[in-house]
Amino acid sequence: MSSDRDEIENLLARYCSTYDAGDFEAYAALFTHGRVVGPTGSFDSPSEIVAYHERNCRLYDGSPKTRHVNTNLEIHIDDAAGTASASSYVTIYQATPDFPLQVIFVGRYLDELTKIDGVWWFARREAVADLVGDLSAHALEYLSKS
Repeated sequence: MSSDRDEIENLLARYCSTYDAGDFEAYAALFTHGRVVGPTGSFDSPSEIVAYHERNCRLYDGSPKTRHVNTNLEIHIDDAAGTASASSYVTIYQATPDFPLQVIFVGRYLDELTKIDGVWWFARREAVADLVGDLSAHALEYLSKS
C-alpha cells in the first residue's frame, strides 16, 4: 500500500510524463479540481489548459520533445484536512531534429493539493520562472513576450 507522499510524488511525475508525451488531455485532467498559474497566465479548467497548450506549444510528431525533471521535493501533508502543499524545482530539457539538446527552462513549482475520494489532485499549481533559455522550439507565447 502506498503512502500519501508516494501518491503525491506519483501525481507530480504524471504531470511531467503526460506533458512530455504531448497528451494534453491527460495532463489537463490532473487539474479537474484545480487551476494552473504561471508566467503566461492562469487557467481554471482542463478545457482552458488543453486549448492553451494546443495553440501555444510546438509539437514534433505529436510530442513537444521535452523532458521535465522535478527535484528538491518538499511535501507537507495535513491528514485531517485532506490537503497538502509541495514545492519542487523543475528543469526542462528539449531537443528536436533542428534544435540541439539543451535546458530551456529552470524554475519552481508551488503546489496546493487536495485529496478527494482517496485520490490526490492538484488544487493549484504555480510555475515560477527562475532561468529562461531558448524557447524558440517550444512555446510561441514566450516568444511574443521577449
